[in-house]
Amino acid sequence: MPAPDALLLISTHCPHCPAMLSALADLVKQGAIGRLEAINLEQHPEIGQTLGVRSVPWLRLGRIELAGMHSKAELADWAAKADSEAGIADWFHMMLKEGQLPRAQALIEADPSLLAAVLPIVGNVEASLNVRLGAGVLLENFAGSDTLRALLPRLGELSQHADARVRADACHYLGLTGDAAARTWLDARLTDEDADVREIAAESLEALPPAA
Repeated sequence: MPAPDALLLISTHCPHCPAMLSALADLVKQGAIGRLEAINLEQHPEIGQTLGVRSVPWLRLGRIELAGMHSKAELADWAAKADSEAGIADWFHMMLKEGQLPRAQALIEADPSLLAAVLPIVGNVEASLNVRLGAGVLLENFAGSDTLRALLPRLGELSQHADARVRADACHYLGLTGDAAARTWLDARLTDEDADVREIAAESLEALPPAA
C-alpha cells in the first residue's frame, strides 16, 4: 500500500502547528507519508471554509481527518493505517468516543462503502457502551439497503462470536438487512446458550421475508 498524502491546515499564531508541521515533514523524509501540503488559513481562509475547518492544526491523512495536536508517534501510527479498513475503523471509533456521531454519519452517507469499517467496532468487546450504541445508529441508518446487505457474510461471522453481546448485536443487524439469506445464521442462534441472543435472533427472523 503506497504511503498516504497529507494536507495540514495551520495558522501563523497557532502554538501547536510548528510541531505538527515538523513531525509530518520528518515522516515525509522517512517515506511514511508520500506528500505533504501545508496551507496557512490566514492566507487562504477559503480553504478552511470549503473543508468546514474551524480550528488548527487540522490534518487530512489519506482518508482520515484529525483535529488538534498529535505526536509524531501518533501521526506515524495513523499514516501506517490511513487507507486501510482497520484505520478507518479506528477513526470512527475515535469519533464515536468523542461524541461526533453526526460527523461519522455524514461521512458514511457521502461514501456508503465506509459502512464496512463500522463492523470491527461491533466485534470489539472492549468498546464502550456509547461507542457500541453509536455504531448501532450508523448501521441502523442503512436498514434494508444494499449497502447493509453487502455486509451479510461478515455479520454472519459476528453472529458466531465468542462474546454474547457481539452475537446479540449481530443478530439484530442481520434482521435489519431485510434479506432472507440472513435466516441461516439466525436459525443457528435460536439454540444459543445466551437467552438474549436467542430472543433477538427470534425477533430478527420474524422481521425477515420467508426463504425463497
